Amino acid sequence: MTAAEPAEAYLTANADVSTSGKWNPNVPFHGTQDEWWEHFHRIEEGPFYTIEEANEEFRIWKEKLLASRM
Repeated sequence: MTAAEPAEAYLTANADVSTSGKWNPNVPFHGTQDEWWEHFHRIEEGPFYTIEEANEEFRIWKEKLLASRM
């Protein structure tokens, strides 16, 4: 069994799941230790935000959400 087979089986059984190539938490990811390390290293290449930036972004998002519910 290859590392990609569980995800392929899931996508085959769930044809309505998006296959856009973006990460989807509903698609299982089974792999070798090397594949996991590669996955983590790709994540680490992405943008990182300070906690202050993340909190400010969350505060803005929350205000917009609450305002849209009124």
